[in-house]
Amino acid sequence: MTLLVVIIILALLFDYINGFHDAANSIATIVSTKVLTPFQAVLWAALFNFVAFFIFKDHGVANTIAKTVKESYITLQVVLAGLSAAIIWNLITWWFGIPSSSSHTLIGGFTGAAIAHAGFYAVNAAPVLQIVAFIFLAPLVGMIMAFIISLWFIHSFQKSIWPKLFSIAIIVITIVTLSQIMEFDPAKLKSHYDGYIMKVIFHSHNFKLVLLACIIFIMCIFTLYLSKLNAHRSTVWFKRLQLVSSAAFSIGHGGNDAQKVMGIITVALISHGSIQSFDEMPFWVPIACYTAIALGTLSGGWKIVKTMGSRITKVTPFEGVAAETAGAITLFVTEHLKIPVSTTHTIAGAIMGVGATKRLSAVRWGVTVNLLWAWIITIPISALMAAIIYWLSHFFF
Repeated sequence: MTLLVVIIILALLFDYINGFHDAANSIATIVSTKVLTPFQAVLWAALFNFVAFFIFKDHGVANTIAKTVKESYITLQVVLAGLSAAIIWNLITWWFGIPSSSSHTLIGGFTGAAIAHAGFYAVNAAPVLQIVAFIFLAPLVGMIMAFIISLWFIHSFQKSIWPKLFSIAIIVITIVTLSQIMEFDPAKLKSHYDGYIMKVIFHSHNFKLVLLACIIFIMCIFTLYLSKLNAHRSTVWFKRLQLVSSAAFSIGHGGNDAQKVMGIITVALISHGSIQSFDEMPFWVPIACYTAIALGTLSGGWKIVKTMGSRITKVTPFEGVAAETAGAITLFVTEHLKIPVSTTHTIAGAIMGVGATKRLSAVRWGVTVNLLWAWIITIPISALMAAIIYWLSHFFF
């Protein structure tokens, strides 16, 4: 029982470190554009990290993390070694200001410890390969989406008719999609069924998709009026809109990253025999994980803010909205598909995308290449460290 308690404490500590390690992902653009002060930005991001608890209810990402190692080979020593390695690597990269992925650190540590325990057969290849693939796909998707959104804003401001038609088409598609997602029944509405609307909107399966659709809807409405604004007024509105896009990205960050620790704690409880299956995850696990990551974000991650906010490319309020919106959409969609992705990779790719709309040379590709190398080595280094810690643990357990 003592070892289980230690693991839970370490898991929540990792979640806290994840918060301040990845705080820059949520606040870098909104700080660099001076929409909020650093202190205001971390408060804003931490609040919406925790709000994610009320939005992401199916815990699909947590389940995927739990399945990266075959259940029969999961022991408390494996979980302990994986967490210890993840914490050490996270602190090293935070100290040197390297925006590596906390998610991949945890996955590398967990699988590395399992391999040390029972060999490569202990690892479930399918979810691990999926996660590895999204090391490259997440930033690519974020970059492409940010590039498209940036061009959409630019041409809307230039009073072109095509962006307006595109916005109207997206609004129609969003309304139709919302009616399908919410399983809306006009007959029930006409009968004034008590609480029907709230029940439909806050259905645990639907609410995150409804929220995502609303964000897209807001962006479309905004682009319809963008051509009527001068440069000064458009900047003012983009600063206001960046509060929305930053909040959306922080929700995606909290919903994606807190679930990974939820998955680790749950497999530890299963290994200990406290519960029998993932579906029996205690209510306190998600509450504790979302609280820990929010508190971590509140602590800030100032060493990494500079890299994410200014060293990749110079970011304006307009570009901040585009990058954060692209990042939020990517995180919401991948979470819905139960795919664990790195928020670090996603927002970095989105920032590259907005930079590339100006000219390719606007992106500091040297910095980008260094980030890419940090991303690639994170899983193998974390796995190796976890294996060493697992072997050393035999002297104590």
